Amino acid sequence: MNISTYNTLTDDAKEIRKLVFMEEQGFQDEYDEIDTISTHFVLFDKELPVATCRVFFDKEKNAYTLGRLAVIQKYRGNNIGSILVKETEKYVIAKGGTEIVLHAQCRASGFYTKLGFTKFGNIENEEGCPHIWMRKSL
Repeated sequence: MNISTYNTLTDDAKEIRKLVFMEEQGFQDEYDEIDTISTHFVLFDKELPVATCRVFFDKEKNAYTLGRLAVIQKYRGNNIGSILVKETEKYVIAKGGTEIVLHAQCRASGFYTKLGFTKFGNIENEEGCPHIWMRKSL
């Protein structure tokens, strides 16, 4: 497995997000202007793209924001999501960041808790799916 980093939303990342968020989970508003200011990570199994996420510096929160973490269904349960989060943390530290925040689907919050993130704020609804803000100091 290897991870590539991009300054633009690649076709590989788009396809993973389309499969996971739009086709599997039913979200419609998947791509946004934040994609244009984010660094995108894609994890490959040999040549096959199997997971992605993005990170950007949010001036309002004064922290890097991790988002759109998606792993192709047949690859889940193999620590791939954890590998991506840890790679993102290394990137943020290299950029001088001291905190990562994310807006997790509530059903995925346990995954992030295991990686050292803590919840803050209120549960919010995004396209019918409850989300909670989480943070981790680096």
